Amino acid sequence: MRALSRHDSVGSPAFAVLVLHGGKDRSRATVTASSLSWQRGVALARTLGRHLHRDGVGVRLLRYRTVGWNGDGADKIEDARWALDLMRDEVGEVPVALVGHSMGGRTACHVADHTMVRGVVALAPWLPPEEPVAALAGRELHAAHGRRDRVTSARATRAYVDRAAAVAAATSFTDMGDRGHYLLSGIHAWNSFTLDRVRRVLG
Repeated sequence: MRALSRHDSVGSPAFAVLVLHGGKDRSRATVTASSLSWQRGVALARTLGRHLHRDGVGVRLLRYRTVGWNGDGADKIEDARWALDLMRDEVGEVPVALVGHSMGGRTACHVADHTMVRGVVALAPWLPPEEPVAALAGRELHAAHGRRDRVTSARATRAYVDRAAAVAAATSFTDMGDRGHYLLSGIHAWNSFTLDRVRRVLG
């Protein structure tokens, strides 16, 4: 069952972040509290909530209904749009930055055309060569990838960012150096990158 959880103590946020966690290529399993991808999302959302409090940023974390992308990612995209609409009901039409890890980065790039979204911060995203960039028109895209990632491709991410530059308001690719996929090695560097780019997106 999909869910949207709050990870901030901001009364009336002027801005918001939606965190989108990772998953798998194919799986119809339900996302549970024991899912490592979900746990990484929780840790990221909590970190953002602590550091963005003074900026008046509300932080929400989406829990997908199922683990896998499963071909076209239709339910992930639907879940993310549902979360954005729910956020609008809760906090109003405030500027939103999408923060996605792995499959979450892929999902974010599909729903960046939502009226509230100002940009995407993608961490070790899964962005295959055929992935569309149209939803990023007029938005920002800031991606980071480590060279030791054996789950998703830093080269594919860089190529996607290059293609998105034709339609996006701003783009950047950051080489995270000798780091892998799961945001464990160099966690402070990942967090610093994310906070910096979120603040850039939200102005």
